[in-house]
Amino acid sequence: MLASHRGPLAGITVLELGHIVAGPTASLILAEFGAHVIKIERPGSGDQARLSKGNLGHFISYNSNKRSVALDIQTDDGKSTFLHLIKTSDILIDNFAPGALDRLGLGYDVLSACNPRLIHASIKGFLPGPYGQRPLTDEPAQMMGGLAYMTGPKGKPLRAGTSVVDITGAMFAGLAVLAALHERQETGVGRQIRIGLFESVVFLVGQHIAKATLRNEVPVPMPERGMGRDLGWGIYRIFSTSDDREVFVAVLSNPHWERFCNEFGLDEMWADVELRTTNGRADQHKRLGEVTEKLIGSMTFAEAVERLERANLPFAPVNTPYDLLTDPHLRAISFLESVSTPDGARGMISKLPIASEGWFGGSRTNPPALGADTEDVLGNIAKFLLKSR
Repeated sequence: MLASHRGPLAGITVLELGHIVAGPTASLILAEFGAHVIKIERPGSGDQARLSKGNLGHFISYNSNKRSVALDIQTDDGKSTFLHLIKTSDILIDNFAPGALDRLGLGYDVLSACNPRLIHASIKGFLPGPYGQRPLTDEPAQMMGGLAYMTGPKGKPLRAGTSVVDITGAMFAGLAVLAALHERQETGVGRQIRIGLFESVVFLVGQHIAKATLRNEVPVPMPERGMGRDLGWGIYRIFSTSDDREVFVAVLSNPHWERFCNEFGLDEMWADVELRTTNGRADQHKRLGEVTEKLIGSMTFAEAVERLERANLPFAPVNTPYDLLTDPHLRAISFLESVSTPDGARGMISKLPIASEGWFGGSRTNPPALGADTEDVLGNIAKFLLKSR
């Protein structure tokens, strides 16, 4: 049974040929808005994320509110059945290797001939061009696109601690699909869309590319920058508390500085007129860091959080993913929901970071067992094919 709410995409049918993160995330976003998502999986194995416990977190995070159909599209019967599904679908999402669908005889020319209204969003390593046929995954995309260089210390490129490229590519896919649906209302026809993981990273580091061109120099990686000094902020980094927790503290404006000094009784520093300007605080970046380090280090984590919140300053505890399970805000808004894996294990997953009256709130379904909906979804098609032989 699918989620009960009727979101803004109710009545839209999505076929997903996805695995691991990018394709499944793109269709999940559409499912959260009410689309009917059918996940087409290889019989016997299915989505690669099903195959190992290391990837099981990926599977349960990005596959709720979907139905699973086990269908081998490499066979003639499988292709024929798939094309019948295409006829009654609005959107196809895939993150197969470049050219994979074309080699199966399921390129966009074939699909659009079957259903001219079809919108096909294909997430690949690169946009069409010299690199267009290369395979690429999240981590090497971060390396190639400059993100790993900007994230790690100098000489030690470091991937981000999540599948940020796959998820970003999926969000661009969702955005492009919504634009194509709007366009189709006017034209009556769909279109093929390609999303590049490499180009998604380049978009993410756009601010650093712009700075590189403006200054005609290679940007300095983020850990080497003195945490905010290059942005003109005197206090903008992580500090340790007396009970070995960490909190990020930011003082970004003159009102922030006044509230910071008032809350923590820093009368002598407030009296220093040079520190009452952003540039003045940036010039004394090291001094302010040392003062704040001593100040936060004298408090427990709970005390530091209470006082920083009272001062209405930008701050953040340095949390682990496990800490988020008990975060008061997330619990109050029920942002994390419990789902079960097909074998009965339970885990928490997040909702979309969006709030709007009436869009969400229906019951969530668990990620489906492989092929759980094959008979239901394909029953009528099988009867039709048998009659036509």
